Amino acid sequence: MNDLSNVLEEITQLINTIETSYPELYRFLDENPITIPSNDHPHIDQVIMQEYLESLKQLLKHYLETHKN
Repeated sequence: MNDLSNVLEEITQLINTIETSYPELYRFLDENPITIPSNDHPHIDQVIMQEYLESLKQLLKHYLETHKN
């Protein structure tokens, strides 16, 4: 993952997977299209987005480990 666009693409794919395959988990993500940042100009960079991606991966991993059939 070398650039921000790749990180964003991976985030999008993972969120779509969670939304379609694990809707019960998706509702806990707080992903709301009308959510407005509290700052006028929030600082978003590759590091922050990479951390967000990792948190999504950990959330899904934990869910799968605790909800095995």
